[in-house]
Amino acid sequence: MGSIRTAAQLALTEITKRYGTRVVLDRVSLTIKSGERIGVIGDNGSGKSTLLRLMAAAERPDNGELVVVAPGGVGYLPQSLALPPHATVADAIDLALADLRELEARVRAAERSLGETGLEARLAAYARLVVEFEARGGYEADARVDAALYGLGLPALDRGRQLGTLSGGERARLALAATLASAPELLLLDEPTNDLDDQAVAWLEQRLRAHRGTVVAITHDRMFLERVTTAILEVADGQVRRYGDGYAGFLAAKAAERAAQVRAHDEWKTELDRHATLVAANAGRLAVIPRKTAKAGMGTGAWRARSRTHGAAGRIRQSQQRLRWLTDHPAPPPPEPLRLTATLATTGAAAEGTAGAAGVAAVAGATAGTEVVALDGVVVAGRLRLESLAVRTGERLLVTGPNGAGKTTLMRVLAGELRPDAGEVRRTGRVGFFRQDGPTGAAEWTVLRAYAHGRPGSPDEHADALLALGLFRPSDLGLRLGELSYGQRRRIELARLVSEPVDLLLLDEPTNHLSPMLVEQLEEALASYRGALVVVTHDRRLRASFAGSRLELDEGVAA
Repeated sequence: MGSIRTAAQLALTEITKRYGTRVVLDRVSLTIKSGERIGVIGDNGSGKSTLLRLMAAAERPDNGELVVVAPGGVGYLPQSLALPPHATVADAIDLALADLRELEARVRAAERSLGETGLEARLAAYARLVVEFEARGGYEADARVDAALYGLGLPALDRGRQLGTLSGGERARLALAATLASAPELLLLDEPTNDLDDQAVAWLEQRLRAHRGTVVAITHDRMFLERVTTAILEVADGQVRRYGDGYAGFLAAKAAERAAQVRAHDEWKTELDRHATLVAANAGRLAVIPRKTAKAGMGTGAWRARSRTHGAAGRIRQSQQRLRWLTDHPAPPPPEPLRLTATLATTGAAAEGTAGAAGVAAVAGATAGTEVVALDGVVVAGRLRLESLAVRTGERLLVTGPNGAGKTTLMRVLAGELRPDAGEVRRTGRVGFFRQDGPTGAAEWTVLRAYAHGRPGSPDEHADALLALGLFRPSDLGLRLGELSYGQRRRIELARLVSEPVDLLLLDEPTNHLSPMLVEQLEEALASYRGALVVVTHDRRLRASFAGSRLELDEGVAA
């Protein structure tokens, strides 16, 4: 492959993008320099994919200017292939290599024209096309496809095979391999680590670190962000903020922002209290001053009256004005950190718990060190077979295994949502279950109603508690479930989970569709949780740092 590279750059100036009445990106301006590897993060529905589609020219902004300078080509990987099921693997490869295929066709056409008149000019045009094709590595493109398919776990994939016969994960890996093989100067990747195992992700990380060009990748994979990116773009509330020094720099900047918000709130409270004290103190002094006080004039002149508004009242007015301004311009504190608590009652009793609408079984509390859940001879036909399993208060269990191994089935049995065909399940204490599929409820339910469902009182009585978690803004509480992204629905489930103590905490893919910053907060909350914890996760960073025992399932059986 050739080494010719020119400066790739993206520049967005006052970019606005709307869908109907919803403003997704609002007057966004940013620049990405040649050679940078950018990670794009944010909540589901925040506008990350929209931003990438604009950069790829797959969509046009409603306002503003977008400039992309990438003579070496642009490679864009959406989250799904835009091809019908009857299309073949070769069709998917040709789609990703469309620029190279078109350039190759021009080279062949120029070759065929060399026998026509004007040979010198035609030779020069042909030479220019060959140089460009070689610089793009056109002659090695199909070999690069094979290498990428091998690295991503799809060796010797038949080019004539129809896409409809591939799994979703296989289609995603095929599209990624072909996009990488096009060797563009600018790579735009939307969730490239989805459906990849650890070995394939490691190969991808190495490939992107070696990329001689610019990379912009949307991802929720924190380890990928740590290992690959040089800067972070955070998309939130229609805006895009840039953080330097990769993911570590992003976390450091977020910690500094929180500390600054705490300081600003403390200073605001101090000043508010000071002026309130000044108003009260000066009002007391003013009350004992006579209305008119005789005061000698200059020299031996006549006595003159002095108004009681001259001193104390002036200071009161100033403090009252400042109080009003401070009240109208508060400096709110940052949201409280997420906290997960266990009941850890002094007495306990075994019971067969049944998860309710909130995923919580309200039975007797668990004592420290006691058995919280136990399975004996549990069978779920075709999905799960476990001879025994016990988890005690304070213990942590990580359940691993390939897709379809029975991990979610086990979690549902532990939660009491799925009754086994055979065997016994014993539970002690309250059970909290963070499901993969978000909260249950009708599409017309509001965020607040879904959060308050099954709890005493009206939904409005729970608004302050929900807002205090910092997971939703006041304007979000009236949104309906049908309007929410998958990640926003999971936030409701997370809010319900952290707002009540539980003795057995079941987390089924807890990092899915949550922003990396929220996952960081959840990890901190788990570190101080004192109850029993069972986790299923593909998050490499969470698995690497997990302190506890592990259970590997394969086809529903402990491996």
